[in-house]
Amino acid sequence: MSTLIGVDWGTSSLRAARLDAAGEVLEERSLPRGILTVPAGGFPAVFDEACGDWMREPGALALLCGMAGSRQGWVEAPYAGCPAGFADVAAQLTWIEPGRIALVPGLTCHEHGVPDVMRGEETQVFGALELLGLQSALLVLPGTHSKWVRVIDGGIDRFATFMTGECYGLLRQHSILARMMPAGDGELDAAAFVQGVHHARRSGTLLHAAFSARTLALFERLAPAAVPSYLSGLVIGEELRVQDLRGTLSVAVIGAQALTCRYELALATLGVTVTRVGSQATWRGLRAIASTLQGTS
Repeated sequence: MSTLIGVDWGTSSLRAARLDAAGEVLEERSLPRGILTVPAGGFPAVFDEACGDWMREPGALALLCGMAGSRQGWVEAPYAGCPAGFADVAAQLTWIEPGRIALVPGLTCHEHGVPDVMRGEETQVFGALELLGLQSALLVLPGTHSKWVRVIDGGIDRFATFMTGECYGLLRQHSILARMMPAGDGELDAAAFVQGVHHARRSGTLLHAAFSARTLALFERLAPAAVPSYLSGLVIGEELRVQDLRGTLSVAVIGAQALTCRYELALATLGVTVTRVGSQATWRGLRAIASTLQGTS
């Protein structure tokens, strides 16, 4: 199989890896060259800076996922529709250089007539399925815009986006609640976090529940240092409140430990266990897409 170069090109950074036939990383690089730092017409030069020496290997193939395929990226890669599996995504790659450099399409689905989209997360989901040996699963990818993804028979059937991280940042920095909290978040206060999760589920709406971060501190029932953890519990609890988790025993959570451990705590309050998958999901997903493209499983 040809040398595979995987690139996860986001808004603020670029990660690249040279992968073996099993999707394991042989070499990895990271550059602070997210798409917003690249001037018009500058994508080929940044790509060459990151991966040029790897691309000179015979038969090298580069697959790029993430925001490189967005309207602000190298070339806009049209979204593939759900449901979508490995083969569907591989069939809709956008080729920058035929046979050498391609963009993985993002996915779109519709609920109540409104479109939802993802770019990059689909690759992580496919990688997680490979790593966990699953064909059907419920997965969550925490972050600024969290994604809940339902996979059926190896394909992404549907997903939904929640602006959880962004709402936390806005409330944490730009609302009256900021005056009740220290400058930094500090270590996670697990008890305060779980308290926030429970209150979010009881209150029925974050618009009401969020004010409790102020009043609990005002009446000295919550220490100022614990308020960021409590607020984090509130916004993640709101995210969980609207999920249909009936009959769900386990959820796969993809991402960095700092966030995935919070979802593990929150889901435990519902009796749901968590399987955590880290950054290797991206590389395994790109290898899986490449294998489908090349006619191997």
